[in-house]
Amino acid sequence: MQPVGIRLTRDGRYGFIALGPANHVAVVNRAALAVDRYLLVGRRVWHLALTPDQKRLFTTNGMSNDVTVIDVDRLEPIKSIKVGRYPWGIAIKP
Repeated sequence: MQPVGIRLTRDGRYGFIALGPANHVAVVNRAALAVDRYLLVGRRVWHLALTPDQKRLFTTNGMSNDVTVIDVDRLEPIKSIKVGRYPWGIAIKP
């Protein structure tokens, strides 16, 4: 595993860590300082962004050329969206 990106929720509940070539996002329980689960996303997940309401997490998946949308409350990927070659970074406008 190769951690390459991290996002923390404002409420202090979760840390989300992009694990690069492992194709997963680790969900860290910040109170317990332990991984709760791993979410399968696209190939070579690089960076992460939370929506302003923190209900959705977006991941850029460089080798599968898509972005995965994750439901933060359910801790489940909802869908992947094709976006073109090698998406790297991501920003969400409020």
